Amino acid sequence: MDEKTLIAKRVALELMDGDLVNLGIGLPTLVARYVPAGRHVFFQSENGIVGMSGPITGAENHDLTDAGGSPISALPGAASFDSAFSFGLIRGGHLDVTVLGGLQIDREGRLANWMVPGKMVPGMGGAMDLVTGARRVIVAMQHSAKGEAKIVERCALPLTSVRRVDLVVTDLAVIEPTDAGLVLKETAPGVTVEQVIANTGCELIIAPGLRSMPIEG
Repeated sequence: MDEKTLIAKRVALELMDGDLVNLGIGLPTLVARYVPAGRHVFFQSENGIVGMSGPITGAENHDLTDAGGSPISALPGAASFDSAFSFGLIRGGHLDVTVLGGLQIDREGRLANWMVPGKMVPGMGGAMDLVTGARRVIVAMQHSAKGEAKIVERCALPLTSVRRVDLVVTDLAVIEPTDAGLVLKETAPGVTVEQVIANTGCELIIAPGLRSMPIEG
């Protein structure tokens, strides 16, 4: 199993029946593929749809896209609306969960996920609203990049929000930010606590009930 699939499968286990969920651009979009059987989740995209699914092979509609511009399909009963209404849902606190990618997470559980050094970017898009407005914020990202830790003492990149995120899922671990600090709750299959610590740029609290991710395959 590749790293992105592992992360997406683990995040999908966090989604509950009836949740209204926003998936960020990139890795988070994979989460929709792995929602457990029998669990009904409603996916929202900030460009104006509730009830989206991934593209159906042979029936892709390139006029119907997610926020990243990738083609999607609409499930029976889906609703579409303008961007103002969509952000009303987000800012009004009606989203149960948002899943976002991350560039850095600091010791206090704050996210930086929109400015890549040396790259021209138009802005943070809907990330600021999503982190601030969703009831639960899950960050799905690789634990390190180019040998550098992405979970750090203090973010060197601009923060997306001052709010603490609720959960961080990486290819090595599941970490929960708390008042006391970052709590290591799970390690990926075959990964040791020592490996997680070696690839993390700040102190971790080891949960008493530390376990391996409940991922099959």
